[in-house]
Amino acid sequence: MKVIVTKDYEEMSRVAADIVSQVIREKPDAVLGLATGSSPIGLYRNLIAMYEEGRLSFKHISTVNLDEYVGLPVSHDQSYAYFMRFNLFDHVDIDIGNTHIPDGCAADLDEQCRRYNSLLATLRQDMQVLGIGSNGHIGFNEPGTSFDSVTHVVDLTESTIRDNSRLFASIEDVPVKAVTMGISNIMNAKKIVVVANGSNKAQAVYNMVKGNVTEDCPASILQRHANAVLVCDTLAAAKLQQ
Repeated sequence: MKVIVTKDYEEMSRVAADIVSQVIREKPDAVLGLATGSSPIGLYRNLIAMYEEGRLSFKHISTVNLDEYVGLPVSHDQSYAYFMRFNLFDHVDIDIGNTHIPDGCAADLDEQCRRYNSLLATLRQDMQVLGIGSNGHIGFNEPGTSFDSVTHVVDLTESTIRDNSRLFASIEDVPVKAVTMGISNIMNAKKIVVVANGSNKAQAVYNMVKGNVTEDCPASILQRHANAVLVCDTLAAAKLQQ
């Protein structure tokens, strides 16, 4: 895995956006795998700026998102469907019909997972954007998830619920389940960029880059990807430099 250490969040976001934009310029109809959470927001802001400056177009781009909470409608301001519209889709020239996010409110979640797996078989990601959880999760693939996993319903761990509670009125409001791409779906991407910032991610980043490849740290599997790059700030990289 290639590692790029930046001085702060702003530089991390610019560098990661440059990596994603290069894929779009080289392949205007690329399939982008997208992530939510606080880490990629700056990346998306930079992509929007490139679009507004006339340097980038999403007109023929397709997207597949990593995950969605179970039970939150698309209108809920903490749903990942809402997040993507607010932080990217509503600000660029993408065809919303070419954007795909798991349906966490589907009546049959198992069928929803099968449908999403079929979609991913058709729309292989040219670039997958990832964040990393403080416990090493990617997507919502919590520690102990099989490296062979495909799209599935997951019970969120207490640490993930606690990490995400800052975005809700109270921890009791945080959903306890999600639909997520599996690790094998993620690894099928042609290229992967991971963004990580903050000291609370330092141990997870170390385990991802230098630790044993183990399902106890789902992100560690990225060591085996042929074209993965980590872009992180100095705080997240602190343990790598010891």
